[in-house]
Amino acid sequence: MSSIFDLFKSIEKKAQPAPLTHIICGLGNIGAEYENTRHNAGFMAIDYIADKLSLKIDRAKFHALVGEACINDVRVLLMKPVTYMNNSGIAIKEAADFYKIPAANILILHDEINFEPGTVRIRRKGSAGGHNGLKSIIAGIGEDFPRIKIGVGKKPPEYDLVNWVLGRFPREDLLKLADIYENIFDASKLIIIGKIDDAMCKYSK
Repeated sequence: MSSIFDLFKSIEKKAQPAPLTHIICGLGNIGAEYENTRHNAGFMAIDYIADKLSLKIDRAKFHALVGEACINDVRVLLMKPVTYMNNSGIAIKEAADFYKIPAANILILHDEINFEPGTVRIRRKGSAGGHNGLKSIIAGIGEDFPRIKIGVGKKPPEYDLVNWVLGRFPREDLLKLADIYENIFDASKLIIIGKIDDAMCKYSK
């Protein structure tokens, strides 16, 4: 015959949340002076996702602003590192180590100067390709993490690279980005349930 204590234990067990198994992180630089800059395309994408989920990414943890969500029955940590771009890996590694999350379950959203605005490319893994944020992440967790590359426009010859990526998007490019955020969100939902090939076929363009 079950006791009242057995009943309490059963209730507690059912009430325990599912383990947090995935991270979606947008890369960028924190601060008003960096808003709507090309290097903050990842921040802009993660903010869109958070808004779709009615979630605020505002809790300070792991050298980042974070928020938790359940997406397709998967418990996910959404992150915006506050380390500035070049040290993004510090935040990612700290969170990954804490939750024991493998690199394959960490999705990175980042700017890509080799593609025009409105372009999305999804990769299962790879090198940094000259991106300092990715270099920092690779130094911490290796190369085997998926990423969504967000085109921000190729650097004109007369521009210095730093000035280009830290420059603000013109209005026409912001409108092009606005058109792809929903695709990035939908691709992210597929990737975290292991359907990266479907995401690549449908949303890489």
